[in-house]
Amino acid sequence: MKAAFVGKGGSGKTTLAGLFCRFLAVQEGPRVLAFDADINQHLAVALGADPDEAALLPALGDHLEEIKEYLRGDNPRIASAAAMLKTTPPGPGSRLVRVDEPNPLYERLVRTVGGVRLAVTGPFAADDLGVACYHSKVGAVELLLNHMADGPGEYAVVDMTAGADSFASGLFTRFDLTFLVCEPTVRSVGVYRQYVGYARDHGVRIAVVGNKVDDADDVAFLRAEVGDDLLCWVGRSGFVKAAERGRFLPIADLEPPNAHALATMRAALDRCEKDWPRYAAQAAEFHARNAVAWGNARTGADLSAQIEPGFNLAPATAAAR
Repeated sequence: MKAAFVGKGGSGKTTLAGLFCRFLAVQEGPRVLAFDADINQHLAVALGADPDEAALLPALGDHLEEIKEYLRGDNPRIASAAAMLKTTPPGPGSRLVRVDEPNPLYERLVRTVGGVRLAVTGPFAADDLGVACYHSKVGAVELLLNHMADGPGEYAVVDMTAGADSFASGLFTRFDLTFLVCEPTVRSVGVYRQYVGYARDHGVRIAVVGNKVDDADDVAFLRAEVGDDLLCWVGRSGFVKAAERGRFLPIADLEPPNAHALATMRAALDRCEKDWPRYAAQAAEFHARNAVAWGNARTGADLSAQIEPGFNLAPATAAAR
């Protein structure tokens, strides 16, 4: 399954993404693959990496052409890696990836941090100021998810950029379930409403996870504001406070109510039903939009021709790759 974490900046989105990945990895090991797609690259530290160590992780954004060339395979609809956009969907001849498999991209770009396999897009660097869009780096994650045929017991978890910036690309449609982390505050609820307003137009499943919840009044506030979207909540945590001070405890030491919240999140994700044809249709929709908006002009070709009608990542397709 594919899951995303979104929410207001400072809501604890990255902290909860890290906890969820650690919780899954204890049970599923290498069948969990995390991506840091936030403009503020903190997921590695949330998983237990030293900040200096985190800064040395290989960045997907620095290897975008290599990623494109690998995924292109011998797809006859794609003339070259240079003709691929971040939205380019797979087709016959494309290389598909699984969450847990040996391949040259993972060997170069995925590292294990705190027991979790992690890939990072890379930070917004000084050389990018005034000339680059961060979402060009995030495009590496979108391409990989477009070509990822995940199966039962496999989890790809993405820490997204804060607020509504996630909608600057089609990446927001690439998930079976999006966890929206929401504090019991007016500002955090405002981000929830903005996100839901965009997401529901595209059938994106949203589950709200309350965070920094102190008491029953906080829960009542969240219920009143988000209704049935409230899946569960996480209370103030000594376990999390210790991690924020650099002392990472085993995930088994997490407070039982908060561990129960993580289990509830996993159960909700596992209940989601795959709809591979719809997943492919959404990829085709956003690729066609990008082609018309800027891709065709940049490449001098009609990139909508890269879309293979009827192709999707259903298990039979993945098995035949």
